Amino acid sequence: MPTKASRARRWLEEGKAKVVHNDLECFAVQLTVSSREDLQPVAVGLDPGKLYSGIGVQSSRATLWMAHLILPFKTVKDRMEARRIIRRARRGRRINRKIPYNIRKWLGLAKDKKNKADQTPATHAVDGVTLAAFEFIRWREWHSGSNKHGSWKGDVQITPAPFATIRRPPVARRQLHLCVPSKGGKRRKYGGTITRHGIRKGDKVIAEKAGKVYTGWCSGDTKTKLSVSDCYWKRIGQFTAKKVQLLQRSTGLIVVPSTGPVKPYRIERFGLTWSSSPSCFAELGVSRGLR
Repeated sequence: MPTKASRARRWLEEGKAKVVHNDLECFAVQLTVSSREDLQPVAVGLDPGKLYSGIGVQSSRATLWMAHLILPFKTVKDRMEARRIIRRARRGRRINRKIPYNIRKWLGLAKDKKNKADQTPATHAVDGVTLAAFEFIRWREWHSGSNKHGSWKGDVQITPAPFATIRRPPVARRQLHLCVPSKGGKRRKYGGTITRHGIRKGDKVIAEKAGKVYTGWCSGDTKTKLSVSDCYWKRIGQFTAKKVQLLQRSTGLIVVPSTGPVKPYRIERFGLTWSSSPSCFAELGVSRGLR
């Protein structure tokens, strides 16, 4: 509570108060005897900014304290930039990016570089198989005269394996503080995973409409209906809540396994080519192969 300097000095001389130190280096005293419960209203004003902020403490009778905050925005920005450069340099020293290409070529695996967004083994999973295969093979060099030779030594077999596409359901978080209150001071519900029908967003469900059965993930709700989306979070439709059944609670992931074991995409010099059909398309009655 604010008080006069003369009164604070008298309290200290009479032993009714003691000096209290604080981080803001403001002179303050704390009473050591009981006092009345009369309180004086004090307000704190904060003007936030990116580089600087202003603070003011005000009572009805006087201005008590002011401050100018110098925020470490530029320092944090520079340090984040320096950390990014150091991490990139460390990764460059630690990772030999030529290894996946050389091993992939030796194993006879092909990579699809035209569209890296394709959810097929040939886009990114084949690199994971290549890096894992490096554990079982090694590059060996030998010299004959003044010539230098080398080849991969070891034994590893590339076989069909299960393939799955994994992503997180893009569910918006609760943002009640951003919504404008409506009549009665209530804010509309936005975001979150809870629905009004006992099924959470991201749960795998089976729904029925017009005699057809659909499998997907709950993505929203209304007063009487639930929205069901496919693995790409594109809405299949809105279904009556009574005709939607829970298959599996949300794990925070959307896992779409292939319909069967998938063989890695092989290059043509081995005379082998393979295709796969993601089950996401199979559930919707669409078939798609590797390009």
